[in-house]
Amino acid sequence: RRKLRSEVAAAFPTLSTEQLAELVPNKEELNVIKIHSHKGEAITVYMNHRNPILFEVEKVLYPTVYTLWVYPDLLPAFATWPPVLQKLAGGADLMLPGVVVPPSGLPQVQRGTLCAVTLLGSRAPVAVGVATMSTEEMLAAGMKGKGFAVLHTHLDHLWEYGDKSSPPTLAPLVTDSAAKESAGDEEELQGQEPGSSCSPEPEQHVGIRGLSLKDRNTCAELLGKEELPESRAAEPAEHASTEDQQEAEDSRTPQEQMDALFNQCFFHALKCKVKKSDLPLLTSTFLGSHMVSCCPAGKQLDIKKSSYKKFSKFLQCMQHQRILQVKELSKGVESIVDVDWKHPDIKAFAVPEGFSSASAAQDGKSEDGEKVYHAPEIIPLYGVSTKMIPLFQESGHRKGSILSSTEVRNIIINYVKSNELVDETNKNFVKVNAILCDCLLDKSEQDEISHLKWDELLSRCLERLQPLHQVTFSGQEPVVRKGNVEPIDISIAQRSSNKKVTIIKNLELYGLDPQCVANTLQQKVQASATISPAPGAKDRVQVQIQGNQIHHLAKMLLEEYQLPRKYIQGLEKAPKLGRRK
Repeated sequence: RRKLRSEVAAAFPTLSTEQLAELVPNKEELNVIKIHSHKGEAITVYMNHRNPILFEVEKVLYPTVYTLWVYPDLLPAFATWPPVLQKLAGGADLMLPGVVVPPSGLPQVQRGTLCAVTLLGSRAPVAVGVATMSTEEMLAAGMKGKGFAVLHTHLDHLWEYGDKSSPPTLAPLVTDSAAKESAGDEEELQGQEPGSSCSPEPEQHVGIRGLSLKDRNTCAELLGKEELPESRAAEPAEHASTEDQQEAEDSRTPQEQMDALFNQCFFHALKCKVKKSDLPLLTSTFLGSHMVSCCPAGKQLDIKKSSYKKFSKFLQCMQHQRILQVKELSKGVESIVDVDWKHPDIKAFAVPEGFSSASAAQDGKSEDGEKVYHAPEIIPLYGVSTKMIPLFQESGHRKGSILSSTEVRNIIINYVKSNELVDETNKNFVKVNAILCDCLLDKSEQDEISHLKWDELLSRCLERLQPLHQVTFSGQEPVVRKGNVEPIDISIAQRSSNKKVTIIKNLELYGLDPQCVANTLQQKVQASATISPAPGAKDRVQVQIQGNQIHHLAKMLLEEYQLPRKYIQGLEKAPKLGRRK
């Protein structure tokens, strides 16, 4: 402890003796944890009161946000916009266009100085980073480029080691004129001369929300508009150069692009798809039915490819920004219970081209205002696997190419004919050449089979391709999903006292809200219906209703919802009419 206290005193000379004793106490429990970062770096974490207070990387000590909340003036602080926090927590560095320059000027730091990052309007630090250039170099660069290499943030894994508390409310210092100006009302802002405040226009503020910190050069035009004449500063963000936006898009990592896609679909769904009457709304339904339908053509939402890794963590970030509220209404099942539709980020979100906010809001509504369900169109597709590349490369396809069964059939027929593989004596058979042998035959069959029938050739080919399926909901863009389509699964389970219950799974895959199905069934059969997490399936729930209700369920799914019978599994378990058990 004495050695640690001396190292802390050397690293942070502004701490008084009393503050050192409080940070590294003599008698209280102090734990040391060894962990490794994603890059494989060995990190030593010092814990006090179950919160990480310091961490050490390559013999250099750094404070955590928990420590900085107690000593907010320990490090020179640079302010950024609140929407930037989620990008920092996702692993991005802080770019200079995202730094707010107060009229009083930036803190004077040198390259390599340890700094804190705060959100505009609060002194509570939310990140710790190292300056990649001095203050003079930042200003000389026109506030462009990387400003800080971020090491640790609020909401990251190190923060999760503690009690997961939120930043305290620390008002800006009276001398912080930038914070005072940002808190001024709209009339004062309009009355200021251009360049007198670094607080951007409201639409410019929101324009940062969905962008990665690593492509802040695009945002530099937005954040720097106070230097332009007032008439140009009022121009909307969509007038920015399309080529610049495309370059910024290409410069982002796949993870950052997926983060931006989740942000776009999230705000699109809240603005155009979800109504107040839909709440409470299952988080799985919100993702599977609403957000997926807002995904642009050619793109697919995959939470594992984002920095969040889990949809619950993504919603936690949005809840931290006070956009919505999520609660666990039943054990293991989370629902969105409230949405702040007046939040600036939702109000300022612009629906992408190709989508109509008016038509989207009215989509799926009947004359009475009730939602009308339309069964999705499901088409089986096939992806070219690594083993099948030699068979498909002649037709110009490569690994991952997506084909329909008709396209696969035509490709195989053309391949056989162009290579003259049709058996001359019996045209119902195809000769197996080296490529067909490697692609379609098992090792044990390669010495035994020299000919295949046409139908067997095609079936073997389809079996060895990667199964996919395309789902198209009414008025929405098609969505391609991996694997074969899972049917709605209906089963009967035995409970205590020989009572039976009907369990329904996979409703979300067909655009059905499990809660609505449960409520409708409950009214029709006058039996209790509940929702619970589906075992072995993440972000899905199952409906459970008392008794064998397959007859009523079949009528609802087949007649009212008009789902094809082939997509429903378990209808044969209905009780036989006219017999009592």
